[in-house]
Amino acid sequence: MGIRSVCLYDAEGVLKQSKEIILKKVKNASLFQETDEPLQLNCKGFTLEFISASDGKEAVARAASFLLKDKWRKTNMSGDSNQCFSESQMTEALKAVGCGGPDPDLILVYGPSRCHLGFPAWRIRYTEIIHMGPLKSKKYGSLVKAIYKFTMVRQNYGK
Repeated sequence: MGIRSVCLYDAEGVLKQSKEIILKKVKNASLFQETDEPLQLNCKGFTLEFISASDGKEAVARAASFLLKDKWRKTNMSGDSNQCFSESQMTEALKAVGCGGPDPDLILVYGPSRCHLGFPAWRIRYTEIIHMGPLKSKKYGSLVKAIYKFTMVRQNYGK
């Protein structure tokens, strides 16, 4: 289907704890490593990223702490007392603490509720979210239909 990157999320972190087993079972999959290099479109296989609720609020707290320590060090050196942080600085801080993966294009939500279930909100700014219903009733055809529907979506990013 041309998918090169898959992010698996569960709030409790069960998938994250089982990533070695999952990587052994899934053919042509490799573990996502944060890098500034773009994904290779002509290579075989895909990357898997595993995240949990600890990559949400806890990650923001670690990134904020990182930013404040960095800002405090720079303030003591230069005497600058500006306490504002930009979105790009926060993104860099999230990457520095290991929680800065790419924004997904599509999220398929399995479960009873129609929400992102704690998925890190800063990573779903431009994401299409499709509710798939209970995990028990998942079918290959519904997955293909959801991906096809996504390919027909026109995304508007502003001016």
